[in-house]
Amino acid sequence: MTRRLDRRRLDHRRLGAAALVALCLVQACLLQLATPGATAAAGSTTSGLTLAGNATYDVLPDQGKVAVRVALSATNTLKDTKTKKYFFRVGYVTVLPNTANYKLTGGSGKPKVTVSSKTATYVNLKLDFGANLPAGKSTALTLTYDIKDPGGAADRPIRISTSLVSFAAWAVTGPGTTGQTVTVRFPSGYDVLVRRGPLSGPTPDGSGHDVWTSGPLAKPLDFVADFSADRPTDYTSTQRTVQLADGTATVTMQAWPDDPAWEQRVGSIVERALPVLEREIGLPWPSDQPLQVREALVRSTGGYAGIYDPSEHRVDIAYAASDAVVIHELAHAWFNGGLVADRWIAEGFASHYAELTAKELGIDPVPVTAPDPGAPPTPLNAWGPASPDATGTEAWGYAASLQVADAIAARAGEDKLRQVWQQVQRGTGAYWPTPSAPEPGLGVPDWRGLLDLLEDTTKVSFADLWRQWVARPQDLQALTDRAAALDAYAHTLATAGDWQLPSSIRTALRAWRFDVARDILADTDAVLAQRAHLDDTARAAGVTLPGTLRTMFETAPGPEQAAAEATAEQTVVDAITAAQGARPGPVGVAEESIINVGLLFQHPDTDLADAVSALAAGHLNDAYANATAAEDAWRNAADNGRSRILSVILLAIATFILISLVRRGLMSPRRGVSTLAAHPAGTADDEGGAATKA
Repeated sequence: MTRRLDRRRLDHRRLGAAALVALCLVQACLLQLATPGATAAAGSTTSGLTLAGNATYDVLPDQGKVAVRVALSATNTLKDTKTKKYFFRVGYVTVLPNTANYKLTGGSGKPKVTVSSKTATYVNLKLDFGANLPAGKSTALTLTYDIKDPGGAADRPIRISTSLVSFAAWAVTGPGTTGQTVTVRFPSGYDVLVRRGPLSGPTPDGSGHDVWTSGPLAKPLDFVADFSADRPTDYTSTQRTVQLADGTATVTMQAWPDDPAWEQRVGSIVERALPVLEREIGLPWPSDQPLQVREALVRSTGGYAGIYDPSEHRVDIAYAASDAVVIHELAHAWFNGGLVADRWIAEGFASHYAELTAKELGIDPVPVTAPDPGAPPTPLNAWGPASPDATGTEAWGYAASLQVADAIAARAGEDKLRQVWQQVQRGTGAYWPTPSAPEPGLGVPDWRGLLDLLEDTTKVSFADLWRQWVARPQDLQALTDRAAALDAYAHTLATAGDWQLPSSIRTALRAWRFDVARDILADTDAVLAQRAHLDDTARAAGVTLPGTLRTMFETAPGPEQAAAEATAEQTVVDAITAAQGARPGPVGVAEESIINVGLLFQHPDTDLADAVSALAAGHLNDAYANATAAEDAWRNAADNGRSRILSVILLAIATFILISLVRRGLMSPRRGVSTLAAHPAGTADDEGGAATKA
């Protein structure tokens, strides 16, 4: 929930203890003028009169007033002497301004009250007791008067109506007294906020009222309590349609039924301010739902003038909020937790754009006190949820956030700043690889994401502002690590040239995981070194590399696949280079013949050409196989030729020998065959003896 401090405190809250002490001094002087009379010593200036009062404030919203009743006890503390008798006839008390209908009753005569003097901050009343108050005597008096709503400006200190009650309560007593009390009665049903005091309560009194009491006061003249109260009511609703550059905005105004002036004033500002805010911020109206602008007391934030609730798309604006504060709250329709994550960003830029808009509309901006340069700064990252402490951390936070927002806008330029907000609204992160290829961010940007987007969009450094105003001590190391990582990133970008870096690098940078980013950058640098060597060797070999390495480098989440691809391509190029180196050079006729014999039935030139083509097509396995085949063929051609020639010679010799042997065997007669041929008719005897003639 986004909240804004109203720097214009109600006037009665400026009546602090110092002012009351001053009033009491005036009262004391007036009491001195109530010189005790004496039959023999008239004109004595010794003061011996005490006035002790217990005040009850009865809130009457239907009558537009607070009825005050003060039970006074007047005591003459002097003692008569034999020659002098002391008495008092009058006394003085100080009451709030904007009071009327004074009446004094009681005592032993006919008492009366008149105004002795008045200023914008107090009224002195002269109390005539109606009879002399002798020495050592007391009298009981009752002073009544009304606190009335004077009407006029919305931020007037006294407002008393059925919707809203705002006034201050004082103790009404004389100086030098102690133990007096203050009681305040509200009709039940009001939601009451009490500041200063202190008062205890509320306690139901059984008659439809809630009661707050101070108890006996040790220093009654220092006592002041501020009351602000409202109660549930049926709002008077009106609808306004505001024409914007990009469509229209529907705004539902919800005002208290007894405060039509608020609706007219705030509604007019809405109609004038929204078009200017849209143009200056550079974003269209952020919702298609009507914006509810509701009059409120805005008590929960200790004096803030507005609260924007994005879940309800509603702005609660204090009844007394200035015109500039209204514009600031309207700016929160854009700058809230849906656009930026950190409170200081939302508040700072809501204030920045409210100032630009107020200036264009001729409206006085919200007065902001510049941060005290001598005060210990509170880092904006340590500025937590809204707190009633508007003079300490809160005041610093609002002032510092605006100062930083103004400094960012001045350094970036309003046009570039609009581009940043447009990126944020689209949900894109910093470090796009190309203008046409935006990448998603990591959600609603916080102080880290905003710094990345600002520097990436504007190409200007903002880190010094972050160190001075934003970062807590524990955040400073992250800023140092970021600077080192971005230096490494810039180096890798330059080395990569027109190649896009792996997306994991940008993801790590956006997440502020600078240790991860540095590791990936180191691996990426190694791949780029592989690429450089690969390009050199491919150029020397006269081959064309496929686009696979670049595709893997740019599209894979990390550099691992690209590293493996580079290694594989390098292996193929090396194989082709080796094959080219194995091609035989010029040789003699005999050697060339030997080589040609060794290359019979092999085609290394074709293999090498196929390897080059396969490499260009990205078929690394085929390219490697062809390249190694060509290399093997050429490298072994001479040996294979000699081996083949020798084998042919040996085969020829073996063949010659075989033929010779066969031929000799055919030409030499065998003995048994020849005898049989010479003697065809002979027979052998049965005993295997010699053959005989027939």
